[in-house]
Amino acid sequence: MKINRFVTSAIIACVACLGVSCRHSTDKGKQHAIDSLHTKALKEWNQTIPGNFSEQTDLHFDSTLLVQFFAKYPDVAAYKENVAKFYNARDYTFAWFDKGGLIEQAGNLTDRMLNLKDEGINKELPYSHELDSLINLHNEHKEGERNHELEIMLTSQYFVFANIAWEGMDESGVKANDWFVPRKKVSYTAYLDSLLQHPVNKDGASVEPVYRQYEQLRGYLKKYRELTTKPWHNLVADKKSYKPGDSSIVLMQIKKRLLLLGDYEGDTTNIFYNSTLFNGIKAFQTRHGLAPDGAIGIGTLNELNVHPEERVKQIMVNMERSRWLPVSLNTDYLAVNIPEFKLHVYHADSLLWSCNVVVGQAMHKTVIFHGDVKYVVFSPYWNVPPSIVRNEIVPGINRNRNYIANHNMEITGKSGGLPTVRQKPGPNNSLGLVKFLFPNSYNIYLHDSPAKSLYNETSRAFSHGCIRVSEPEKLANFLLRNDSTWNSTTIHEAMHAGKEKYVTLKKTVPVFIAYFTAFIDRGGKINFRKDIYSRDQRLADMLIEKKSNW
Repeated sequence: MKINRFVTSAIIACVACLGVSCRHSTDKGKQHAIDSLHTKALKEWNQTIPGNFSEQTDLHFDSTLLVQFFAKYPDVAAYKENVAKFYNARDYTFAWFDKGGLIEQAGNLTDRMLNLKDEGINKELPYSHELDSLINLHNEHKEGERNHELEIMLTSQYFVFANIAWEGMDESGVKANDWFVPRKKVSYTAYLDSLLQHPVNKDGASVEPVYRQYEQLRGYLKKYRELTTKPWHNLVADKKSYKPGDSSIVLMQIKKRLLLLGDYEGDTTNIFYNSTLFNGIKAFQTRHGLAPDGAIGIGTLNELNVHPEERVKQIMVNMERSRWLPVSLNTDYLAVNIPEFKLHVYHADSLLWSCNVVVGQAMHKTVIFHGDVKYVVFSPYWNVPPSIVRNEIVPGINRNRNYIANHNMEITGKSGGLPTVRQKPGPNNSLGLVKFLFPNSYNIYLHDSPAKSLYNETSRAFSHGCIRVSEPEKLANFLLRNDSTWNSTTIHEAMHAGKEKYVTLKKTVPVFIAYFTAFIDRGGKINFRKDIYSRDQRLADMLIEKKSNW
């Protein structure tokens, strides 16, 4: 099977200011070594996929639904026996859903199944369009809902994918049935030890065939594991907040805590809020996604009180995500790290610039996937998604007959019992003055927004799922910089023309939507972010036997 570096080398490299730019060599010997690492990286990635199923035992479906499914989808009937055997062993419980909805691995595998071409596989899964539609339909429903047809489709496609993806690799390639056997969870201690152990070359450098972010996280895993052996009492404030010039015994305790965490170097025996502490607090706040204002309020104190045990678990979960993903990419690409609320723009793994973004609310989670930016659309219409028409537009029309006109909208037809609604171009259009399309069934894209104040919020999960970009004109200039028909003046004019204009990029640009709550920034510092979609614990539960104090 051809190893495609786009898949095995892209997503992690693009996330959240991760790591230092990669060096490229034309030396054939070095290139051969790199190719070998890519091959190993894909095998490592493959090893993270088997057995990552929902462990819940309360959510069942009727076994007769299998008969109905294979009657509707006969092209996957060859796997009927395998699917039935799998669900019989599970007592017909959902494997890809838990009480919170689709599990994280379902999205990871679906993205891979729908992008076989990126792995050099010139085949298409049967019913791949139907799978895409089922995923899209599910994303329009409320959190926690389950779809038995999507459930069985995922399982069936899993068997098909196993057969295609492993075909012709080597004699030790795992057959579909064996590949589908759930991985046994290991103890917390065993899992932690396995992450800390790694092969090294003669110079002591790691030879793990995974992106350097994994290795950098491992270094901090060791540090935070050591911190678990130290006393870690809660810091309790004796006033609402602290600022430079204040004095308190609590400030002395904070200095000691920051010293352990690596954000402070100075005297820990005095009780004064001095300039050294101010710089240390700002560094800590930056690493944790807080406003770096130097004020020590409840938010900063809460992060200071997070026990190292919790940080160890957070690092472990994100190391596992790193193993799913790639190594490097020698082209332009965009990356959004959802918990960081940031868009990063790269060329050949060198970070060019970053800006704030707004992502989906917890009830409208931004989907984790990758695509290719193909169009820049100036002065866009907003074609309102059916879910928003149903839940917001129709109730608005019922309350106010002038709702459509008041919102600069128009009804262009009817579909599925709902009006087809679009908002006209203009400064108050919900998409702003420009949008960036990477065709996908999730109806997700990058776009401008008239709600500029939201970009200044520390937590920026406000959208219905699309990604709002704080510097859209700069992004448009970047994407069109090699097109001689466009420059900064014509781009600005097109954004304010009030007339929709599609521009097809001469070369598509990869975009990656990822989810990392722990990552290393380009200064080599570990960053932590809030788990805004509550994914970390679900993944940890699937990998590791619970400790009694979790």
